[in-house]
Amino acid sequence: MRLTLKHIFWVKVAIHLVSLTFVADLVWQTLQGGFGADPVDGITHYTGIAALNTLIVTLIISPLARFTKQGLLVRCRRLVGLYAFFWATLHMLTYFSLNLGFDFSLLGSEIVKRPYLTVGAVCWIILFALAVTSTARIQRTMGAKWQKLHNSVYIALILAPIHFYWSTKSEVIEPAIYLLLAASLLLIRWKTLKRIVFRPAMRRS
Repeated sequence: MRLTLKHIFWVKVAIHLVSLTFVADLVWQTLQGGFGADPVDGITHYTGIAALNTLIVTLIISPLARFTKQGLLVRCRRLVGLYAFFWATLHMLTYFSLNLGFDFSLLGSEIVKRPYLTVGAVCWIILFALAVTSTARIQRTMGAKWQKLHNSVYIALILAPIHFYWSTKSEVIEPAIYLLLAASLLLIRWKTLKRIVFRPAMRRS
């Protein structure tokens, strides 16, 4: 069955419902003490995993659309990507507010001193840039530069699991799974990545 625009509309509705259900679950667990003795760590982990999962889903959409020959699925990619940025921002604000008390000077020094925060900050900046340039109008205005900018999502895909791995104190298996997922998504896009990386170098030579 070929998906139509009407189907895509309902897929987007489902994306909103699923995402808002997780937001409601976060609020509920916070209010009910569901994060245990260290709620700050629990909230930070919840929002970080949500951001990472949503980013991975964003990058699954295109190969899934090609494999199933449902090109209209790509129209859902922007929405899922915006939710990835939403969760990443919530993750960052959780750390900034609950751990650092909105102290900007302390935030700067922490990012410089702690490599996992440096990586996380770079990842957030990339997602921020992609979110603010995600509209069709900006895409038309930027032209070819838009695609070059949005190719940086692959950098975010690499950095996000690394940030998770470095930030954990004892857990290894879960970050390793995400690193494998990220590597798999990059391998699926090997031809695209090779073109992005090597074609500019060939032109300069």
